[in-house]
Amino acid sequence: MAGRPESGPVSPRAAAMGPRHALHHLGEAARVRLGAAADTAPETLDALASDPSVTVRAAVAMNPATPDGAHRVLAGDADERVRTLLARKLAALIPQLQRHDRAALEAQTLATLTQLIEDEAVRVRAAIADVVKEMPSAPRELILRLARDSAMPVSEPVIRLSPLLSAEDLLGLLADMPAPGVARAVAARPRLPAHVCDVLAVSADSEAIGTLLDNGSAAIREATLDALISRAASHNAWQDKLVRRPALSARATRALSEIVTTQLLNVLASRGDLDPDVTQDLRERLAGRMAPPATPATVYHGPKLDEAMAMAADLADAGRLNEAAVLAAAQRGEARLCTAMLAVAADVSATVVERAVTLRSAKGLVSLVWKAGFTMRVAGPLQVLLCRIGPEAVLRGLNGGGFPLAIDEMRWQLEFLERAGR
Repeated sequence: MAGRPESGPVSPRAAAMGPRHALHHLGEAARVRLGAAADTAPETLDALASDPSVTVRAAVAMNPATPDGAHRVLAGDADERVRTLLARKLAALIPQLQRHDRAALEAQTLATLTQLIEDEAVRVRAAIADVVKEMPSAPRELILRLARDSAMPVSEPVIRLSPLLSAEDLLGLLADMPAPGVARAVAARPRLPAHVCDVLAVSADSEAIGTLLDNGSAAIREATLDALISRAASHNAWQDKLVRRPALSARATRALSEIVTTQLLNVLASRGDLDPDVTQDLRERLAGRMAPPATPATVYHGPKLDEAMAMAADLADAGRLNEAAVLAAAQRGEARLCTAMLAVAADVSATVVERAVTLRSAKGLVSLVWKAGFTMRVAGPLQVLLCRIGPEAVLRGLNGGGFPLAIDEMRWQLEFLERAGR
């Protein structure tokens, strides 16, 4: 091998012995360039399809000019990386070939693709699925085979996104269930028809139904939604999804209010698309839940809170009740002092602040910070310290530091917190 030129002219004798013998005299880099070039002769590409170098065969697999004979050779290549590259290329050629010669597609490219769809390597089959998953011009028989593949990396994107699958196709998949996860893929499909939603609601597992409830474009009938709400008491994961479903009926909304947590009831009552009478009912129910218990909690009662209130009042009188003081108290973990400072600065009783804390209401606490004249710089630490809200769930300020809630919403939150204790 030493001293052999990387490339060079092929002798007339070598050329006369055929492309394979002529290529023997070229180095790997030169053969890769030939395999990738669009103007390489078909017989040369046929020879390179069996090259001992996987890099050369990969170049031929990706070359749009590679003839069908070489495709058939590459479809049986020992290296799945080569077969994957070929599968992706041939799938991407479907629209172009259909525009020019449907017969050629069926006789050549589709035949090779059919071989690759049956490939033992999931990676190869998934490459085809990834290309054709949203392709309206893909052959329907190819889509159906991919949708029924036993490997979810192959079938899931096609089931979820292909425009060629009809409602009847989806019902067939749900009936046969060729692979675990099929129901979840169907449930995530955009604009899912109502009768498919009905079947999912009755027969799918809890996770798939949760996916269906997350799918805002799914046409879930009112009666089907009512049935799911009646089951949601024993499926906590559904409750948040149901509370946020678009276009809830008054009946569904009231039924949900009976089973959800106080925090989710607050979310439900804060929706802007409900009938005003329903919203009022929800707010009254929420106020009832937040009414002080017969035996008051003792967490903040006693002289310690009184002392904190006195300290906050003294700071206010001295003109030192500011954000720096609140942040310093928060850093020290002095929850009672932070409660007192927020109450004095917002001109509300400490009980009002405590209600927001009991509810773990980020919106309520942010509204109190706004009323106190502080900024969102204070709201984050107070949500974590007082309401025990995790950093990932903290209500954060807008770009530029603005409050994330509308003024009307914050006023309603304040009115609710004050009204709840009356």
